[in-house]
Amino acid sequence: MIVLRSLVTTLCLTSQAYACDLALALAVDVSGSVDSEEYRIQMDGLAAGLRDPVVSEALVRGEARLMLVQWTGSSRQRITIPWTRIDSFAALDGFANQVANDPRVWRNFSTAIGEALETTVASFGDMSMCKRHLIDLSGDGVSNEGVEPAKLHAKLRDSGITVNAIAIEESEPELTAYFFENVIVGEGAFVVSAAGFADYPERIRKKLLREVTQQTAHVGSPLQ
Repeated sequence: MIVLRSLVTTLCLTSQAYACDLALALAVDVSGSVDSEEYRIQMDGLAAGLRDPVVSEALVRGEARLMLVQWTGSSRQRITIPWTRIDSFAALDGFANQVANDPRVWRNFSTAIGEALETTVASFGDMSMCKRHLIDLSGDGVSNEGVEPAKLHAKLRDSGITVNAIAIEESEPELTAYFFENVIVGEGAFVVSAAGFADYPERIRKKLLREVTQQTAHVGSPLQ
């Protein structure tokens, strides 16, 4: 009887270990190579991708946590929308509205992918209630300032954080290969290619679909 009670207790604790399926940090490139129209394409495309029926259903069912980071050169990375609990379609729509209306922080600086990852990793300390930790990084160029992103792979693995990327090959046709070799990390990590910014909305939608539908059934939990 004692063994049976212990087993039941263990199963209950396991089923309640996570309050959410996915903590997803969206890291958007706002470096000097991204003009105002391209910035708008990214933000509107990302907001539309989040509103995709399948994406939104998965995020709400999993009570995901979402966050937005704008990043560019060294010392210029900022969380512009903090972690937000997506526990309803209204919450999802509110977050998407914030993304679409998020004012650009910087315009004329370099590309520091490593520092973008460092800033984003630090924010996951409060996300222990989520089963999966994921950074979704978009960019249109190789890292040319600050710490090399590949040097952070060990830290990312140790932290249990997966990094996926969308390579916008507007001016750098080999960017996907660079992201594959230097940026992405973690089990199942992948790169999606966009030939240019015009392709970004559809590609980010498909990327989000692939990411969020990997979740398992949400079992519910009292954790906050």
